[in-house]
Amino acid sequence: MTTATAAATGSAGTRKRPARTSAGRLRALGMYTLSVLVGLTVWQLLAMAYGSSLVASPSETLSAARQLASDGTLTNSIVASSRRILIGWGLGVLVGAPVGLLVGQVPVVRQLLEPYIEFFRFIPPVAFVTLAVVWLGIGESSKVVLIFYTAVFIVTVNTSAGVMAVSESKLRAARNLGANRRQILRSVVLPSTVPHIVTGARLAMGNSFLTIVSAEIVASQVGLGSLIWTSRNYGRIDWVFVGIITLGILGFVFDRVLRIVASRVLRIVASRVLRRYGVKL
Repeated sequence: MTTATAAATGSAGTRKRPARTSAGRLRALGMYTLSVLVGLTVWQLLAMAYGSSLVASPSETLSAARQLASDGTLTNSIVASSRRILIGWGLGVLVGAPVGLLVGQVPVVRQLLEPYIEFFRFIPPVAFVTLAVVWLGIGESSKVVLIFYTAVFIVTVNTSAGVMAVSESKLRAARNLGANRRQILRSVVLPSTVPHIVTGARLAMGNSFLTIVSAEIVASQVGLGSLIWTSRNYGRIDWVFVGIITLGILGFVFDRVLRIVASRVLRIVASRVLRRYGVKL
């Protein structure tokens, strides 16, 4: 193959790749649209079968959402719940990741903390709602602490599992090259553990949504959990559906943003590791 032919082939491949990417995106968008339409159809059929007193139809739910948004109730609930989730979840990740690295890397720390981790991670946060309100009051602190409790053990366990899953051959090779414990942690263990930290963060985010509803039902006047409970007391099934669907959409958005940020972080970590070992990207 001549140079000109190779260049032509390469340029043709470059031209075809964006076309394939665009086709794939259009196909994915079409599948998403079809899935949403099927879901709405099933939802409408269920509403017609059971009546509006049990299942609010899509149109009734949309009307209720407009009503709640017009007086600020829905916006205030979204902001309040989002703030509590992000603060508690963020603190859980910031604490859980370093603790998980220590648990997985240092046997003494693992032996000291593992009994408490294995004990508390099986106690659901809902069990501590009453104590959190008694100890911290009905303000923001009780909700944030409960979400922190939800997130920190999930992140810790996933991080420590990632550390202990690092190949022994990699660690041995780093030691043979003269790397000390800190260098091994920074250059070998941490890059290999980042995917596990991201997985733990995503799982913790999902569980944070479970916790916030319970916490806001018990001790909150504003929030999506409080909105759902108040709607139930007033017999407004359409408001209940608005709260539930808003939770699902909010969780979807949070997880999608986390996935995008995590993919960029993983790309940066991978490129730095490759550059450190002399591999050109």
